[in-house]
Amino acid sequence: MKLIIAEKNSVGQAIAAVLGAKERNSGYLEGGGYLVSWCVGHLAGLARPEAYDTSYDKWRYGDLPILPKQWQFAVGKDKRKQFDVLRGLMRREDVTEVVNACDAGREGELIFRTVYHLAGCAKPMKRLWISSMEDTAIRRGFDGLKPGGEYDGLHQAALCRSQADWLVGINATRLFSVLYRQTLNIGRVMTPTLALLVQREEEIAAFVKTPFYIPELDCGGFTVSGQRQQNRSEAETIRAACDGRPAVVTSVQRQEKETTPPRLYDLTTLQREANRLFGFTAQQTLDYLQSLYEKKLATYPRTDSRFLTEDMAAGLPVLVNQAALVVPGIRGKAAVTCDAGLVTDNSRVSDHHAILPTMEIRNADLAALPSGERDILFLVSGRLLCAVAERHRYAETVVTVGCEGNSFEAKGKTVLHGGWKTIDAAYRTALKSKPEENGEPASLPELTEGQRFVAVRAAVKEGFTTPPKHYTEDTLLKAMETAGSEETPEDAERKGLGTPATRAGILEKLVKTGLVERKNKQLLPAKKGINLIAVLPEVLKSPMLTAEWEHRLKLVERGGLSDTEFIGEITALTAGLVKDNSAPNLDFMRLFPAPVGSHGEPVGVCPRCGAAVREGKKSFYCENRDCGFALWRYSRFFVSAKKELTKEIAAELLEKGRVSMSGLYSPKTGKTYRAVVVLEDTGKYVNYKLEFEKGGRK
Repeated sequence: MKLIIAEKNSVGQAIAAVLGAKERNSGYLEGGGYLVSWCVGHLAGLARPEAYDTSYDKWRYGDLPILPKQWQFAVGKDKRKQFDVLRGLMRREDVTEVVNACDAGREGELIFRTVYHLAGCAKPMKRLWISSMEDTAIRRGFDGLKPGGEYDGLHQAALCRSQADWLVGINATRLFSVLYRQTLNIGRVMTPTLALLVQREEEIAAFVKTPFYIPELDCGGFTVSGQRQQNRSEAETIRAACDGRPAVVTSVQRQEKETTPPRLYDLTTLQREANRLFGFTAQQTLDYLQSLYEKKLATYPRTDSRFLTEDMAAGLPVLVNQAALVVPGIRGKAAVTCDAGLVTDNSRVSDHHAILPTMEIRNADLAALPSGERDILFLVSGRLLCAVAERHRYAETVVTVGCEGNSFEAKGKTVLHGGWKTIDAAYRTALKSKPEENGEPASLPELTEGQRFVAVRAAVKEGFTTPPKHYTEDTLLKAMETAGSEETPEDAERKGLGTPATRAGILEKLVKTGLVERKNKQLLPAKKGINLIAVLPEVLKSPMLTAEWEHRLKLVERGGLSDTEFIGEITALTAGLVKDNSAPNLDFMRLFPAPVGSHGEPVGVCPRCGAAVREGKKSFYCENRDCGFALWRYSRFFVSAKKELTKEIAAELLEKGRVSMSGLYSPKTGKTYRAVVVLEDTGKYVNYKLEFEKGGRK
């Protein structure tokens, strides 16, 4: 009996349907010689600091750095039931082999291996590696299951990523939160991404608009432009010299050029395009694409490749023709061709090939899809049609005109063969939201060298230099992707901040924690984010350094660097960070004043974030407003017990997590009793439970 473990319920059920496992049980399906279950995402992860030492539940500088010698894992409280199901299945005597069918990528490998090891499983392990949820792809995948050991490097890289994020995130967040008396969320990738945003805003603020002047000649039907001048007087001198004077064509250069079709989408380029066209966030695009993948309408989302493997070439023409039948604006309006050689290259496909629609689109009711999913599916399908189409050919003409010793120039373009751009234009015309088009030169009249114009009209065109633009998700994703690498040919290996699979989550966390604000399509650093970057050392906010770490994770994956060496580097950096920042920078303390209304000595330390808890009229509240922790004076527990939550009781609850109280009233019995009141904080709600001492019911 083989046990198949998928990442999600929906994927597990799709696999079970193909394998014939139809018998439903609690948390799994069975049949055809298979057991099929699922992980519900991350069932388990690295344990919190308190698991290593209970004293770590308080945030103190003296405890830093926290550097686990033996890493521990914890199962999420809300996921314990499914973990127990998986552990029970792994221990069944009739299970001889376990198949990892989690998403075929770094995180999917980590999700499976963590559960496998926590369950104490040692049974043979195989790997299902597929890029599509189509039935045929699933069957092919099971026909070619790989030994699990082939993916050990992928697991090591995933584990190193998780441990590095823990080390930097836990220690840096606690360190600077304690130093500056409020929670400052810091992340290995999140913080350098925030630094990019802050740097861009500084560039915009420092920008000084500068005018420039361009002399122009109207030659009766077309305009030629001179060189840009910094001073108006120089441009006016040229204008005055040329106005009403004769001009002559000194050069006509015509060159035929062509533009190759765009490449297929990887996740990042699709997210960028969807942001430009539809205003979708990176997370929305990923969510829509993930849903299409699970509905078998698109291939695996989290890919960094823009090519297909060469064995896919034979099936492309059929898929291309099918896509042409569903993409708005294409059917019957643009000729469709398929040059598979443009998009197939084994050497440029890593874990997964580029994103494609699947043949299931021919049977699907696309009109019934949510609009966001439909937009993404059409975008992916339209890009496929363009990527395999003929090249766009055009003639570019550059005309030079001389007048009174000055040279002027104009460019013109004539389309010779529309090729892929005809398809692209037809599709985009059908979009409700059209992108801003880049202005292209219009065609020029027929001109010959030596052609004269008797009296041209001269003018001066004034313009201004423009500041850098605010980041949008489109442009920020590009900056994240190329951070740490040269601005290069696309084929050059990129280092980058994060991975295609993680960038959307990073942007969402920046917004959720209040460090960044969304304004229409723009991403702008909030005051809190700007202040945070001001106090942090370069090592935490350097995009170059973090991109280098991401590159080294790839080396771990490929066996070019040991996991011990990588984590050793992160550990040394973390220890140095704590050592070098033993006190706050007093010049920056003004950036983090105590919250309005707080006064006097704190009642205690917030168990959630380490900030001070202060006394208010209705509660003892965390001064970090983003935290939300509070002990309410008139909570249901204390009101029903007919006890007052005093400052002294609150202080003891915060310090020890419990307080012994007498005279507690029981509404059921009408009597009073003594008990230990234990503080239980879920991270979202504050609850209390009772522990009775011997002879405590008095």
